[in-house]
Amino acid sequence: MARRKHRTALLDPPPSPPVRQGMLSPRRTVPASIARPEYALTGQPSTRAGRAVRTPDEIERMRVAGRIAAEVLIEVGKAVAPGVTTDELDRVGHEACIERGAYPSPLNYRGFPKSLCTSVNEVICHGIPDSRKLLDGDVVNVDVTAFIEGVHGDTNATFLVGDVDEASKDLIRATRQAMHAGIATVRPGSKVNDIGRAIEASVKGGTYGVVQEFIGHGIGDQFHTSLQIPHYYDPRHRTVIEEGMTFTIEPMITIGSPELYVWDDDWTAVTISGQRCAQFEHTLLVTSTGVEILTLPDGTPPAEELFAV
Repeated sequence: MARRKHRTALLDPPPSPPVRQGMLSPRRTVPASIARPEYALTGQPSTRAGRAVRTPDEIERMRVAGRIAAEVLIEVGKAVAPGVTTDELDRVGHEACIERGAYPSPLNYRGFPKSLCTSVNEVICHGIPDSRKLLDGDVVNVDVTAFIEGVHGDTNATFLVGDVDEASKDLIRATRQAMHAGIATVRPGSKVNDIGRAIEASVKGGTYGVVQEFIGHGIGDQFHTSLQIPHYYDPRHRTVIEEGMTFTIEPMITIGSPELYVWDDDWTAVTISGQRCAQFEHTLLVTSTGVEILTLPDGTPPAEELFAV
């Protein structure tokens, strides 16, 4: 597929120097009393075929996992500030998961060394928390997944660090709006590619790009199932959405071109242009009449609202 052209030549230079890799602290431990996913020791998730449609019992357990993930994301969001390291954000998220009896799903998933992902500025996704301090004017996406009662709940949001430029604020607003445009299409009988069509339409006409290399995914007793949810329109993705399906919608939107490369750590994806990226994510359940967001806290707005730009 030919890539779309992006008006990168019209953009101002990035508002901050490139993100540099810091030092990693030792891997955090999880009490033996907390149930672990299948990959916790080996780093290798199961290759068994996963189901797209959940049972009523699984759905109830996913509501618990989703609520916990949402609460943890809020706790980490409260800790975002200039001078705080991304490793400190990882500590906050790790301990918040443990306090709620949940295992932080990213920990040792395919060897990932930390308990959540922190993607700063031009980092698109899968940033590894380290000794780098957040700087005034940064933006940081925090991606949290919790495993409890045999299922996962996955959510993320992009946060401001101190005084942030207007272009970055506009990007964050556009990305959150794009996620909700995709969510609004979900109902029994609609197609997976309706989601990507709506996301692309939401950002059409601006200097934004939609990342195609990383997509939403089915989720349940497995962190990632074979169900794929692209955030761009592809006529080949004609899977019909059914009641009881659970999956994530998590668009990554860039200023300018979404072209990317991956650091030598084999995880950290960054924009080639150095321009910034934002992302928001919820885990969703397809109901008989539409969609239910599973990654919502109890009694308070979610992080995307609490920390809205």
